[in-house]
Amino acid sequence: MAKKNKDMSFIDHLEDLRWTLFRSIVSVLVFSIIAFFSKSFIFDTILFGPTRPDFYTYKMLCKLGAKIGSDIICIDTLNFEVVNLDLAGQFMTHITVSITIGVVLAFPYLVWEIWKFVKPGLHDIEVTASRAVLFSSGILFFIGVLFGYYLLVPFGINFLSTYSISETVLNTFSLSNYINFVSMFALMSGIMFELPVAIYLLAKVGIIDDTMMIEYRKHAIVIIFIISAVVTPADVGTMIVVAIPLWSLYEISIFVAAAVTRNRIRKAKLEN
Repeated sequence: MAKKNKDMSFIDHLEDLRWTLFRSIVSVLVFSIIAFFSKSFIFDTILFGPTRPDFYTYKMLCKLGAKIGSDIICIDTLNFEVVNLDLAGQFMTHITVSITIGVVLAFPYLVWEIWKFVKPGLHDIEVTASRAVLFSSGILFFIGVLFGYYLLVPFGINFLSTYSISETVLNTFSLSNYINFVSMFALMSGIMFELPVAIYLLAKVGIIDDTMMIEYRKHAIVIIFIISAVVTPADVGTMIVVAIPLWSLYEISIFVAAAVTRNRIRKAKLEN
């Protein structure tokens, strides 16, 4: 394998990159194979969990509704079916989902491999900072995926499966459509929770600062509540439950941008 120092030749870098890609692909394959042979757990328990009234989120909403004396937030029936429309649909879905889960589970390792590859070119201070960024990005990504899975996906399924333009139209969703919906909400939520990390990087290079984010705070809040209103039932309480974490992420990002901007200004003054 290649040497780990800053005097590596171009060939050494290529060799190091080759091993980095090899280990990354192997890690994804390992997790994908595990997911493939865990079909019942992956599909029946996880992916199709939100289609059943006994799903954790629905039970908690019903308990909350009972406590506050309102059943509007209780989701106890889901009137739709998921059907397979293609001959190889179930097999290809099994393969695709397994690979997707493999990538998600291997995500922390993939990020660590990338960091290890670029580490030789970083200063000691940058190495310390990058470790914190990588750790934070991994944690935030998985928190975001869980947020999407337990809140956005159930609310989205409930809203779209009950929305009707006519009683003559039955809600029957294709297998690929349902899987894409769940995957999109969960993964996009994970990416959305990377906002503080993205703001940190953008503030680091001077593209954005806390002043700009404060100036557009009202616009961001409006967008957050619009998104929350779209994916939740017609109930203010559940809309707020979804909106608060997203709003909190934005506020945390402002503090991150402020800290980075102060450090950048301090460094510029010292250099002058």
